[in-house]
Amino acid sequence: MLALWPGRDSNSDMAHIVYITGGARSGKSAFAQQRAEEHIGSLLYVATAEVRDAEMAVRVEKHQQVRGERWLSLEEPVALAEKITAAATDVAAVLIDCLTLWLSNLLEKYGEDEEVIQHESAKLIAALAKIDATVYIVSNEVGSGIVPENRLARSFRDLAGLLNQQVAAAADEAWLVASGLPLKLK
Repeated sequence: MLALWPGRDSNSDMAHIVYITGGARSGKSAFAQQRAEEHIGSLLYVATAEVRDAEMAVRVEKHQQVRGERWLSLEEPVALAEKITAAATDVAAVLIDCLTLWLSNLLEKYGEDEEVIQHESAKLIAALAKIDATVYIVSNEVGSGIVPENRLARSFRDLAGLLNQQVAAAADEAWLVASGLPLKLK
């Protein structure tokens, strides 16, 4: 089933990619969910976070309850490109939340190997273009604060900035959410 999107050709087999960024607790995930729920049909939520403690388990459960029964779930902390296309079959929209957690997982698995992370990022962007649904991608804007004091945090900030630029460039729409207010960038 194809998502019906204003201005989108309903016979198109190309993905419509919507990139949504903002600071922590800015309302970006709620905005993405609201937009996804405007589509008719099943929806896919792709979680990149891993439940590693009780507090995170409570957060995940709360988010699942808010989403409701229309949502299918895919929990994938690392192999996003490999798993997302198969999981996104017969859904109207996909919500990936979030890219910066995915990047953290890649750093944990591969270290600071920028070449490997760039390769994984390119694979993900190519996979997104193959999805026959509107894809909402949530990511944190991490470059607006102070320069981190340690090398790993600076590396994460730099890689997140590059990943965000690449996904935003590949997106059909880009949004910045601040204080719950969305601002369309493109």
